[in-house]
Amino acid sequence: MSLKKKVKLFGLQLCQGLGVIRLVRESAWRSRRLLILAYHGFSLDDEHLWNPELFLPPLEFETRLASIRRGGYRVLPLVEALQCLYKDTLPEKSVVITIDDGNFDFYAKGFRLLRDFEFPATVYLTTFYCDYNRPLFNHICSYMLWKRRGDVIPKTRLLVSLDELDLRTTGSRSGALRAILRAAEEEHWSAEEKDDFAAKLADALSLRYEDYLFTRLLHRMNAAEVSEVAAAGIDVQLHTHRHRTPDDRELFGEEIEENRLRIAKMTGRPANHFCYPSGVVKPQFLPWLAGKGIVSATTCEPGYASVHSNPLLLPRVLDGSDVSRLEFEGWLSGLSSYIPRINRPVYATQ
Repeated sequence: MSLKKKVKLFGLQLCQGLGVIRLVRESAWRSRRLLILAYHGFSLDDEHLWNPELFLPPLEFETRLASIRRGGYRVLPLVEALQCLYKDTLPEKSVVITIDDGNFDFYAKGFRLLRDFEFPATVYLTTFYCDYNRPLFNHICSYMLWKRRGDVIPKTRLLVSLDELDLRTTGSRSGALRAILRAAEEEHWSAEEKDDFAAKLADALSLRYEDYLFTRLLHRMNAAEVSEVAAAGIDVQLHTHRHRTPDDRELFGEEIEENRLRIAKMTGRPANHFCYPSGVVKPQFLPWLAGKGIVSATTCEPGYASVHSNPLLLPRVLDGSDVSRLEFEGWLSGLSSYIPRINRPVYATQ
């Protein structure tokens, strides 16, 4: 744990003991602020150990939801919350729950828990892998390299640049992943070629790729599952078709429109709210989104939304296994707005 994080936790513990968290939670300042929480994945196995920023064990997600209920927070649907925010009629201690990407693990784990607590939520869905229901290439390669952490795999013959896989350190695993992703980009691998390579990588690492296919580890929800959660009340919104935001306006627009078309087909509802993939925001994106009729767009910039927030630059707090329960309570209450921020790296694209 870094020194900055230790200091932050100490400050939160002190404030908790002095009752400051309760005072801020019940304050007029907090009552006029909207906290938008962001989640990504709910572990089917050990994904939270591989990537604690993105994945949360289901039991810990349940603990988070219980904290929200115990604290008397009001969980609102995204659309209703934003309407109230900009009319300055926000209920006290308002919270919105969002889930990025639309992974199968949400359907298998997170969806059930939200239903048990009767909390509304928005899923920002990227749709390509809903049709091509295979593991997410970048993520499955990273995960499999991590599974063999500490090892050196000689003579893989997977790529010219990867004759040997040194997996003993975080840095060496990251280097191997970069080489794989660079080859995929430079050689313009299709989705099928990427999946074929991932299967060969699993074989080289003595892992069973078919197990990941069977458990649907690091898969998206399929169309039937998206339809089911939408019918049960989950709000499904835009996250681009291929989880990317091209710098070309026409290509950017095509990502939005294809995403919107697929979502409407699966849910029967229009999608007009957006989440920036990987938190990447550029100034030109805002007029492009407005031109596509986008009502709101959420970022990965931590903070609280107020009546003065730009609706196309809404802040969100990313919650994962690297966020302690005390830190989570700090964000719920509003106290964390007064504590110097510890920057978390932007999560990897897929």
